[in-house]
Amino acid sequence: MSVAAATGQLLSFIARLITGAQGHWKGCPPLPEQRIYFANHQSHFDIVLIWAAFPHELRAQTRAIAARDYWAKSAFRTWLTSAVFNAIYVSRTRANPEEDPLEPLVEALGHGDSLVIFPEGTRSHTGTPLAFKSGLFHLAEQFPHVPLVPTWIDNVQRVMPKGEVVPVPILCTVTFGEPISLQPGESKADFLVRAREALLAQRPNPEWAEKVAA
Repeated sequence: MSVAAATGQLLSFIARLITGAQGHWKGCPPLPEQRIYFANHQSHFDIVLIWAAFPHELRAQTRAIAARDYWAKSAFRTWLTSAVFNAIYVSRTRANPEEDPLEPLVEALGHGDSLVIFPEGTRSHTGTPLAFKSGLFHLAEQFPHVPLVPTWIDNVQRVMPKGEVVPVPILCTVTFGEPISLQPGESKADFLVRAREALLAQRPNPEWAEKVAA
């Protein structure tokens, strides 16, 4: 077994030990088919928690999106995200206005990979997802055959709050909902609202989630 593979198994074990990392597949079974998992973003620990909630066969084909300015900041972080998680780096700021930030995601989907993306673009500090940016819409438009799975991560912001580096033991869950897709003629604005509502519906208290979405 390679060092990267062993590190991945160790991180998965630690994540489950600290959080339980329970994966609840309520809307779809954990099949190794191409998908785009779109999740709420609350902590740098999000990637590890989803990784731990995946069965082994899904980890091998699913790539998470990682912010280049944070995850490529040191040699260790770069190795961890590239060698262990096989992540795709994206830039949160563009030096070149003509640069397409979705290009590496489109390339990965074209190769048959699955993705984990955070359509808010940044972390929410309230526990409620921010308005979705347009990236999810454009990916759904270019890859209409790829199911979009709303993925709700619960409690992770308490495990590793912003600015902290040592995880706190808290029970966490990852809920995978029913896949959605872009409907014919659906506008970008309507789709992004519907996708956000689908994500909110995966919260442990769906009635409260519907109230927030309204």
